[in-house]
Amino acid sequence: MKDIFTSPFVAEFCDLIDNMYRLGWDERNGGNVSYILNEEEVAEYLDPESSIRTLNIGCNASALSGKILLVTGSGKYFKNIKKDPEANIGIMKINSDGKTASLLWGLNDGAVPTSELPTHLLAHAERLKADPDHRVVIHTHATNLVAMTFVHSLNEKEFTRTLWKMNTECLVVFPDGIGVLPWMVCGNEEIACRTAEKLRASRLVIWAMHGVIGVGKTLDDAFGLIETAEKAAETYFKISGFAEKKGITDEQLKSLASAFKVNTKPGYLD
Repeated sequence: MKDIFTSPFVAEFCDLIDNMYRLGWDERNGGNVSYILNEEEVAEYLDPESSIRTLNIGCNASALSGKILLVTGSGKYFKNIKKDPEANIGIMKINSDGKTASLLWGLNDGAVPTSELPTHLLAHAERLKADPDHRVVIHTHATNLVAMTFVHSLNEKEFTRTLWKMNTECLVVFPDGIGVLPWMVCGNEEIACRTAEKLRASRLVIWAMHGVIGVGKTLDDAFGLIETAEKAAETYFKISGFAEKKGITDEQLKSLASAFKVNTKPGYLD
């Protein structure tokens, strides 16, 4: 078999995580990522039926039975992942009971997947219903998006429209808007279920005073979604101290939607 460290999925995963750490979004062990892998590509590097040990996944993920995921580990610092992937990330396969997973690689020395694993698994299950090509869930502490939740209304329509008006590409990149949850205790099934509900209609969900969840078909897709919203939030703060402010008008937003043939969230441009 090929060397797992040369696999494109491990390399791309580590590059993404290193980039988010460099951007200052994932301090200490903040943030987590999961990536659904194709069994065919994994089989070039690992035996998908050879389990190192069994993992408790903290929720019922029967909808993902048989799926193989690359995940970040609990308590693992993003700054260390690229230097030592095998100790900080792991590849697991969801078992038929939907409540456990088989560890296929990584998470050395008894390490376990991220404490936000229930959020990731329920998010994957929900997004696969909407998009069979869905593969990625990213949770990160994008600085300006988090800061916005301290000073901006948490009304989803208002939050979305503010970001849409900060940058022309926003409406095109996330026409489905942004879901917003109030502050909640993290790492449990309640926030996982609430997040999955929001992901039925939006690919971005803000956790107030905490972070953001972004999903996509690829690592670049999910990261780019968050990156675009984060840039708009940064612009929001850069202009906040000026007395005179301009913004993209509703008519201009409608023109954008028409030009790029995107369907915006119903009622957001009325």
